[in-house]
Amino acid sequence: MAASVASRDPSGQLAPDLFKSEAEALEQVRSVLALPHADADVYRTSLSGLATHYERLMRETRRLIGRSDRAEREMNALNAQLQTLARQLEYRATHDALTGVLNRGAIIDMTAQALMRTGAVMIVLDIDHFKHVNDEFGHPAGDAVIQGIVECLRKIVGEKGAIGRVGGEEFTVLIPGGQLEEGLALAEAMRQAVAEHVFGDPVNRVITASFGVSANPVGTSFDLAYGLADTALYHAKRQGRNRVEVADEAE
Repeated sequence: MAASVASRDPSGQLAPDLFKSEAEALEQVRSVLALPHADADVYRTSLSGLATHYERLMRETRRLIGRSDRAEREMNALNAQLQTLARQLEYRATHDALTGVLNRGAIIDMTAQALMRTGAVMIVLDIDHFKHVNDEFGHPAGDAVIQGIVECLRKIVGEKGAIGRVGGEEFTVLIPGGQLEEGLALAEAMRQAVAEHVFGDPVNRVITASFGVSANPVGTSFDLAYGLADTALYHAKRQGRNRVEVADEAE
């Protein structure tokens, strides 16, 4: 009778042959077939044994296929969960937790890329007298004001650009490839939307924002583009707030 062939497991040890008994049964059948004058009972007994082993193989195969299918479904489910988790982690790494707009790092990276490729309009805005809101009504009310401001910005910006929160009450709006006139019009529309927004209890007052705009050709550094817009914002603050200003590069 031929010896069963065993395989080696990853550790190098000999693993038992799962089909040892079937191999022995098959060898026995072959030896019966080699008999020149075996009677019918011998063939019948040999065939019966072979059928028994075949039925066992079918049961084991069905069981293994079932386990394999379950394992595949579980792997697919785990893979889907991992992909969802990866998307969630990526989102959290690039978005502000309070407002859902891009965070400081993400908007800076996006702006720097736009400046290298197409040039960009940068709009920097700051909520006027925001410290008074926090001091008078508390930080939860301040958070609600920030969320209301972002709601106004989103309605105006839409798909035209990207919004990022770069500080507590300071935001940047990026318009890749935009022109100064477009940036000014967008900033004025945002200023008006904020000034007309109704803030509920406990604030119940008008909240305004000041805006600075810079238009920057391809190759402008982020620091220069942001510095120009920030200078314009400073001018808007000095001239009474709730307005849009543009900083000249020569200033």
